[in-house]
Amino acid sequence: MNSVRVVVVAILGLHLAFASIVCAEAPAIKAGETLYKVMEGYKGKRVTVRLQGGEELTGKVKFVSKELLHLEELARREFFDAVIDVTKIEALIVRVKE
Repeated sequence: MNSVRVVVVAILGLHLAFASIVCAEAPAIKAGETLYKVMEGYKGKRVTVRLQGGEELTGKVKFVSKELLHLEELARREFFDAVIDVTKIEALIVRVKE
């Protein structure tokens, strides 16, 4: 009985931990802001970028410049990072609700 309780508590703890990792704050966009500035605000957080052609990449923003975006810990590609030309990004997608 105690082992079942431990497993349930562990599962709930993992669920809460992953919920805080997956969800981020909604983008706060001001007049005249660029995609670079918005992405810069998500350093260290998980985002999805939709590229020209429709491909989507999800990962944690490690570095962003006016030319390049570096995503680490790619979803479904755990041993890979991506460096993306920001001119090829059509959309920045951020999960804001559970």
